[in-house]
Amino acid sequence: MSEHQRSTSVRQRPLDARLARRLVDPLKESWVTPNHLTSVRLLLGLAAAAAFVPGTYVWSNVAALLFVLSNFADHTDGELARVSGKGSRIGHLYDLASDTAVTILLFVGIGIGVGTRPGAGLLFPPLLLGAAAGCAITLIFLLRMRIEDVIGKAATQQASLAGFETEDVLYLLPLVTLCNGVIPFLMAAAICAPLFAIWVVIHYLRVMRRMRGVVVRSTERVPQ
Repeated sequence: MSEHQRSTSVRQRPLDARLARRLVDPLKESWVTPNHLTSVRLLLGLAAAAAFVPGTYVWSNVAALLFVLSNFADHTDGELARVSGKGSRIGHLYDLASDTAVTILLFVGIGIGVGTRPGAGLLFPPLLLGAAAGCAITLIFLLRMRIEDVIGKAATQQASLAGFETEDVLYLLPLVTLCNGVIPFLMAAAICAPLFAIWVVIHYLRVMRRMRGVVVRSTERVPQ
């Protein structure tokens, strides 16, 4: 790859990933490991989930800020692993477990918090809605990662604008809490996330079926 191609590739990376790379670059020769940064991300995410539980306006705004910090910190461990060579299989699994825990518990916390508000007017228990949204988003993430492993990153490339990807919409969560829109946000997540998860499951099954077909055809071409 030429220098121009490498620089173009860097520019095309999400803005938060590029910023994370700059922040962790001084740490590549230090005692700090990617697992340390994963732990920071996990603690911030758990704190965000807990801060949503009271359901008050002030705590919801605190929770949104903590979540934004956690979401950004999620990029730092991977960037440090790349620049320092300190990545490991255990670290990768730890990162996945942290992502799963933070995502599910965040929406569960939102659901519990909404449940403390009188007159929410929801057809289903807020806790159930939060759990459904969190589990669906986690399933989407895991399946997209699996598809990426099988047929390459380009297959799961997200739409981007000005250095931000589709998933970066969660950085707008503080605007949701500032506008007191937690209930509509929970409802939208509980509806849209499971629907999108169904589409991703169908896409995943198609990819796996296509790959099995490729393997079978390759086997048939092998001379006996």
